[in-house]
Amino acid sequence: MQADSGAPDSAVTPGTAGPGIGRFGLGTAAVGRPGYITLGRDLDLPSTRSVEAMRERTHALLDAAFAAGVRYFDTARSYGRAEVFVAEWLATRLAPNLTVGSKWGYTYTADWQATGVSVHEVKEHSTAVFDRQIAQTRSLLGKSLDVYLVHSVTPDSPALTDPALHGRLAALAAEGVRVGLSTSGPAQADTVRAALDVTVDGRPLFAAVQSTWNVLETSAGPALAEAHAAGWLVVVKEGMANGRLADRNATGPDTEALRACAARTGATCDAVALAAVAAQPWADIVLSGAATIDQLTSNLAAAHLPLTPEDLAALSALTEPAEAYWRTRSALPWA
Repeated sequence: MQADSGAPDSAVTPGTAGPGIGRFGLGTAAVGRPGYITLGRDLDLPSTRSVEAMRERTHALLDAAFAAGVRYFDTARSYGRAEVFVAEWLATRLAPNLTVGSKWGYTYTADWQATGVSVHEVKEHSTAVFDRQIAQTRSLLGKSLDVYLVHSVTPDSPALTDPALHGRLAALAAEGVRVGLSTSGPAQADTVRAALDVTVDGRPLFAAVQSTWNVLETSAGPALAEAHAAGWLVVVKEGMANGRLADRNATGPDTEALRACAARTGATCDAVALAAVAAQPWADIVLSGAATIDQLTSNLAAAHLPLTPEDLAALSALTEPAEAYWRTRSALPWA
C-alpha cells in the first residue's frame, strides 16, 4: 500500500482554529494485548479479552479513525498482536494514503495474560533483536511500513552508540523507511539530543522521534523542538498521561486547571489535554490511545478545539517534575 509522506497540516496560531485532523494519529498499545497500564481499562474492554475480541475492537477503532480522517497509525512488536491486527486491517480495507509506524526493541512476554505476569515485555536494543523483529514486521506490514522506531530509548541505550546497529538502520533508511526512536523516562530530552548527533558516513541517521509529552510532563519539549527544526517527524504519545487526564480520573485539585478549561470550552478533559499537545508547533502527530470508539470520538474533538494563549498558560500549572511523573507512571498497574 502506498503511503503518503506523513507530513501533517502546518501548526496554527493558538486561539485561531483547531489544529486539524491531519495532526492526529491512532496508537494501538491499549488494544493489541489484554493487559496495559491505561487507567480504567476494565471499564473499556470486552469482559472476555480473547484474541478475536481484541481483533474486532482494534479493527473497529481503525475503521472509525480512518473514517474521521486519521491517516497515521502506530503499532509495535511488543503490543501483543497489534501488528497482526493492523496488517489484517490493511489487507482487507481500501485505505490508501496512510502512514504506518511500528517499533522494535521490546519482546512481548506476557503470553496473552492481563494480570499475574511479572514481566510483560523485555527490552533489548541489539542487532540480533533488530534482525529478528524487522523480519517479523516486514512479514506482516511489507511495504506498508513507513516509520520504524527503536522502542523506548534512554541515554544508556546501545541504539545510540552501536555502529553495527547503526549500519543496519541506515540500510533500512536507504530502502525508504523513516528510521527513528521512541523515548521514555525523565531523561527524554537528553536521549533526543544524543540521537540528533548520531551519524552514519557523515549523515544523520535518525529522522523521527516518538516521545511522551503532556500537560503533566513537558520536559522533552525543547529537545523535540530541536528535532522538529532538524526535519524530524515528531510524534507525541501519552498525551493523556495513560488516562490520568481523562474526565473520570481528572478529579483532584491538581487537575483543576484542566477541568476549568474544559468547562470554558465545552469540551471534555481528554480533548483539552490533546489539544494542548497539538498546540505545540513542533508536534507533527498527536496520538490517541483510545480503547473505545466513544473515547476516539472524544479524543479527536481536539482537532477542532482552539486553545487560547491564556488557556495554555493556565494548563502549564499542572506540570510535574519529570522524575515525579515517571515514578507515578511506573507504578501504574497492568490490568
